[in-house]
Amino acid sequence: MSVLFISDLHLEAAAPEITARCLTFLQGPARQADALYVLGDLFEAYLGDDEQPAWREPLLAAFRSLAASGTALYFLPGNRDFLLGTAFARRAGGEALVDPFELVLHGTRILVTHGDALCTDDVPYQTLRATVRDPRWQAAALALPLATRQAFATAARAGSKQHTARQQAMLMDVNAAAVQQVLRTSDCSVLLHGHTHRPGQHALSVDGRACQRLVLGDWYTQASVLAWDATGPRFV
Repeated sequence: MSVLFISDLHLEAAAPEITARCLTFLQGPARQADALYVLGDLFEAYLGDDEQPAWREPLLAAFRSLAASGTALYFLPGNRDFLLGTAFARRAGGEALVDPFELVLHGTRILVTHGDALCTDDVPYQTLRATVRDPRWQAAALALPLATRQAFATAARAGSKQHTARQQAMLMDVNAAAVQQVLRTSDCSVLLHGHTHRPGQHALSVDGRACQRLVLGDWYTQASVLAWDATGPRFV
């Protein structure tokens, strides 16, 4: 059994080369997997299911074709595409998951999340996250005309870039205590996430228990993929 994980593609019309990279992956290597998990920020922005730009259609077709070939598909929302949910997953031939979720692969218990909830040192962002993940806020936002949502998204993106530029690098990474707590609470031995764009494998100890944190990379310069089979996890 081989399972693949990807995150932080940040697909958008302005970056067709990343979309092309994704299509190549979906039409090739992904077909050898039993399952593919997309762990958030598939899109740079997702403003609702009524937003269906033409550039996304080949991508949706590739996801559906992959699912039809026998690879199970699962989608998590990220901090950029937090409105992505069940309707999109169905259109893509997959299933929407709730962040975080647990997974058992070859006897290993894994806690899987996008990762932004672990960046607790960035207090302003966590306040924003709590707001936009509130179902009542989302319902109100989706009731607005699409053009209004697009204007808000443009302004929010500019504000996000300014905020990121002002923040210290350490504030944009996960908090060690938050990592310890989620592993302790879940009793999983592996935490898998994206979001930080800092791919790597980190060994740690939780109450004397050997654990590991696996971090997916983004797709700006290459396709960052984590494969997990009977031999364990590896970046490919």
